[in-house]
Amino acid sequence: MTRHIEIYDTTLRDGTQGESVNFSADDKCRVAEQLDALGVDFIEGGWPGSNPRDMEFFDKCRALKLESARVTAFGSTRRKNMSCDDDASIQALLKAETSVVTIFGKSWPLHVKMALRISREENLAIIADSVRYLGERVPFLIYDAEHFFDGYRADPEYALATLGAALEGKPRRIVLCDTNGGALPDEVARVVREVSVHIEVPLGIHCHNDGDVGVANTLAAVGAGAMHVQGTINGYGERCGNANLCSVIANLELKLDCQSIGSERLLRLRDTARYVSELANLSHDSRAPFVGDSAFAHKGGVHVSAVERDPLTYEHVPPESVGNRRRVLVSDLSGRANLIAKARDMGFELNDEQGVLDELKRLEHDGYEFEAAEASFDLLVRRLSGTHHPYFELLGFRVIDEHRGSLMPMSEATIKVRVGDCIEHTAASGTGPVNALDHALRRALEKFYPSLAEVRLIDYKVRVITGNLSGTASLVRVLITSGDGRANWGTVGVSANIVEASWRALVDAVEYKLVRDGAIPLVGEADKNLDGDKGREEGVEKNYGVDRGARLEKFYGAEPLVKGG
Repeated sequence: MTRHIEIYDTTLRDGTQGESVNFSADDKCRVAEQLDALGVDFIEGGWPGSNPRDMEFFDKCRALKLESARVTAFGSTRRKNMSCDDDASIQALLKAETSVVTIFGKSWPLHVKMALRISREENLAIIADSVRYLGERVPFLIYDAEHFFDGYRADPEYALATLGAALEGKPRRIVLCDTNGGALPDEVARVVREVSVHIEVPLGIHCHNDGDVGVANTLAAVGAGAMHVQGTINGYGERCGNANLCSVIANLELKLDCQSIGSERLLRLRDTARYVSELANLSHDSRAPFVGDSAFAHKGGVHVSAVERDPLTYEHVPPESVGNRRRVLVSDLSGRANLIAKARDMGFELNDEQGVLDELKRLEHDGYEFEAAEASFDLLVRRLSGTHHPYFELLGFRVIDEHRGSLMPMSEATIKVRVGDCIEHTAASGTGPVNALDHALRRALEKFYPSLAEVRLIDYKVRVITGNLSGTASLVRVLITSGDGRANWGTVGVSANIVEASWRALVDAVEYKLVRDGAIPLVGEADKNLDGDKGREEGVEKNYGVDRGARLEKFYGAEPLVKGG
């Protein structure tokens, strides 16, 4: 029989305790909406009373139209020598006005003695009083037994006594927490089974990832009877993070015959993971299981050949089941199977597979790398197959850096290109030579191909390549990621001159955008690929998407677009 496992997401509280993870109150609202669409049961929004941002979130989240997820406020048991009525943290939980509240208490005698500095008996009284007080005032109360596995290891009887104290307040869930992240799966499974004998309330699990087994511990707890799991999207959290819900959910749904969010919403898993990483302003982990770009990427020729025959040979689940896709990587390690599969994915049927493969290996030997530059590989195949028509011709460019004392140096790029029968001579400035060159190139081409105004340079990386040259004359590889708001693509350039390498990557980025948009190259009279004026007129008309009259007159009439040419 399929078991239902509750998903309790704590990205907005535990996740924000991770290094470099920060969300504004508005960001939290946007993430909450995505988590609700994913299908989680609980969204822990933060610790009201601990900071103004969390209180702002709880105020704003009341206006959210969540379909199924319940927003949860998180806090601790009351302080010693203070009643719940007088404890500001307890009262802040009530002021948050959430239908679910989660509080944590101490399970480990070490913490009772060193952190709280109270007796064991007083700790039990605090737990019982706090849970009872909140249980009478909120519809749904969850008790998190902090450091439970450490406490159970040190003194099982006392750890169980803390749970007994919590049960006096009739919480709806008891959650066993591996707060230090030091437990191992066998121990977690054993402890959950032993505790379940004494506890009738449904058990949950909350694991940190300090031993790199947060997901394994969570799944072990589920196997031992836990029906409520806590974690964060992408595993964000303090120190090494929390159990990664992306992996937990996928394993529950696809491997353990458990229902959590359902197969339909599972299709949103990768997009949700990427959305959260974008809002956190962190690079998405390409090697993340299930949701990373490399999760279903195949590079070895033997692997690709087998996957082409049957994906089960090297894929443990269908990539589409979690909203991901298969990727075939091409490099100097590639065989014909990689190349054919990659070309087919791009919509090509190769006539000379070995010739393309030999050229690919030659370029990678010279320093090119196409694994992260699939757009450059796409253009390479088009050029070698004779199906690519250049959109412009470079006549020359020059880049000048100007230093003005202590001020930031400024760069200016001048570029001359030929588009059809027109020569465009343009200059632009930028914060560096590559930035200036990028601005000048797009300024020169945008009047011919207006869609280039959408392109933005997202990432720029330079790597020195060991080769025959050394020192400042070494070869450099430039990898550029570009995007237009709908898709991102990578391009590569290699040269002993960093500006030249950057230029090659920039040109590929521009040409790939035009290929994707289906733009028609504007060719000159001598070009036989298109039929003279008719081909050029069709190109102008398609690229502009307007009537031919005024535009064609500007291109071919009394107002030539030649500047300084």
